[in-house]
Amino acid sequence: MTDDKIAVALRGITKRFPGVIANDSVDLELREGEIHTLLGENGAGKSTLMNVLTGIYRPDAGSISVFGRTVQLKTPKDAIDLGIGMVHQSFKLVPTHTVTENIVLGLGRGFSRVKLDEAQARVATLSKQYGVKVDPNALVWQLSIGEQQRVEILKILFRGAKILLLDEPTAVLTPQESEELFHTLRSMREQGHSIVFISHKLDEVMTISDRITVLRGGKNVGTVLVQDTNPQDLSHLMVGREIKFATFPKKESRGEQVLEVEGVDALNTRGLPALKGVTFSVAAGEILGLAGVAGNGQQELAQVITGLQRPTAGTVRVQGADMRGKRARHFIDAGVSYVPADRHGVATVGDMSLSHNSVLRRYREPKFGKGPLLNFNAAIGYARRLIKEFNISTPGHATPVRSLSGGNLQKVILAREMTTRHHLLVVMSATRGLDVGATEFVRKTLNDHRHQGGSIVLISEDLEELLSLSDRIAVIFHGEIMGIVDAETARIESLGLMMAGQRLSEVA
Repeated sequence: MTDDKIAVALRGITKRFPGVIANDSVDLELREGEIHTLLGENGAGKSTLMNVLTGIYRPDAGSISVFGRTVQLKTPKDAIDLGIGMVHQSFKLVPTHTVTENIVLGLGRGFSRVKLDEAQARVATLSKQYGVKVDPNALVWQLSIGEQQRVEILKILFRGAKILLLDEPTAVLTPQESEELFHTLRSMREQGHSIVFISHKLDEVMTISDRITVLRGGKNVGTVLVQDTNPQDLSHLMVGREIKFATFPKKESRGEQVLEVEGVDALNTRGLPALKGVTFSVAAGEILGLAGVAGNGQQELAQVITGLQRPTAGTVRVQGADMRGKRARHFIDAGVSYVPADRHGVATVGDMSLSHNSVLRRYREPKFGKGPLLNFNAAIGYARRLIKEFNISTPGHATPVRSLSGGNLQKVILAREMTTRHHLLVVMSATRGLDVGATEFVRKTLNDHRHQGGSIVLISEDLEELLSLSDRIAVIFHGEIMGIVDAETARIESLGLMMAGQRLSEVA
């Protein structure tokens, strides 16, 4: 392989932060016309390495060459000018701007101005072409996390980058849409595009990759051809131990109904219908999975059944109690716990310590506080208990949660919600963006909770996760339930068709 066949060469890249070596002499070659997957646990150094390649960080040592020319990437603009674009896990969007405005942001120079009407038309074309559906005129703050990820994907496609760095781009797509995206990526590869594909779904990694590089502890521990490896070997490289990928056994008997939702309607933040006649129930000892492409009413449904939003019609009952008109505090008192999709913006307060975040829902309890005063000793003791029981990797209870990896932050949220007295656990995107080790822990924790008699509504775009954990799966499209099926007999093809708008009676 000669240098003119290498799109990007990273040689000996080292990046240090106070007390941490994020990248330790990492070598990585991205060839022209290949799809190269980057794997690694949270904290393995993947994001840091990609931030170096996109000019966000400057390496402390090492060199970067692009299409055979050594370059200094001092700013993200330098990377963009070289045809490098990335979709980050932490989205780089302006909440108060529209989708189109975010996509064209920074493209106008001097007297050159971007024509928004033309840009909107092109965004709509790209959206249709790549199966990445989003309203070009919507404000970003009104979008779900999945929809915001789609805006980032469209932004990189809009700029026509030759080198694409994609961080879990299929997380919000149906199986059919994922296949369409894979077809597009393969076509781009044939036309000479070079793609770094970051994913934690090992089955899709094996489907789309040419080569795979694994990072562990900031080091490159191996680069392999896809035909020379398998998911088990890759997971072992990632975590240094064997990971068992299992379908969790279902609970043979279920208890009484814990949650009953009947004929629920609700509006979104723009005042448009988001839920239409939603009806389902969840029993004790059951996991009900909710499948659907992001933006089809999942967020509004989660808010309705946790008291964060009032429905415009219909009823919600928890343990038989009618919760119409009740506030979130009443839902908490009724035994409803909630793990939102937005771990940083909604579920936790980043600058506060782990111990403070652990009692966010419980500070009113006499054990933890009296009036405005918090019992710090009780909060610290509780946090230490959660750290031990949920195997949270942290320097200590006083650590600000913003410094935790995605997997450990999710453990903090799950620990808090699951150790608070509750009858129903509502979980959104339980393992989104987590590595295989953290995913294994979270799924096992949810499964154990089900077998102890807990009731769970599991909202996810990951069909493999839903099929693995759920007893039943409901599919939502444009705010309506297309059908509810037993997970053991469900077919991915049928679920995908329902996620695209066909009712169960039409696909059965």
